[in-house]
Amino acid sequence: MPVLHVDSSSHSSTSSSSPTELKRILRLQVPVIVKLAERKIGLQEVLRLGVGAIIEFSKSSDEPLELHINNKVIGLGEAVKVGENFGLRITQVGDVKQVIKALGGEMR
Repeated sequence: MPVLHVDSSSHSSTSSSSPTELKRILRLQVPVIVKLAERKIGLQEVLRLGVGAIIEFSKSSDEPLELHINNKVIGLGEAVKVGENFGLRITQVGDVKQVIKALGGEMR
């Protein structure tokens, strides 16, 4: 499962968290979702889908892909090949406060 690695040396703790609690929180692993595209299709079309079927999206293949954490967009990137796997080269990412907000927390 892909994980977002956070460098704890670049973040300061809040007054309500002890350094130990912050270290524990920063070790948590969260799912990373890269959204290719989306569209709505009728249920009848879904039932006709089979092996080899192609679903076309209106998004251009060179448009950036959305990087989601906790179902919230925190950045954009482009698909790359890493060995035999896919990867995401991040081209834009929110600041630390935006990322923490996406994770459901607050930063003062």
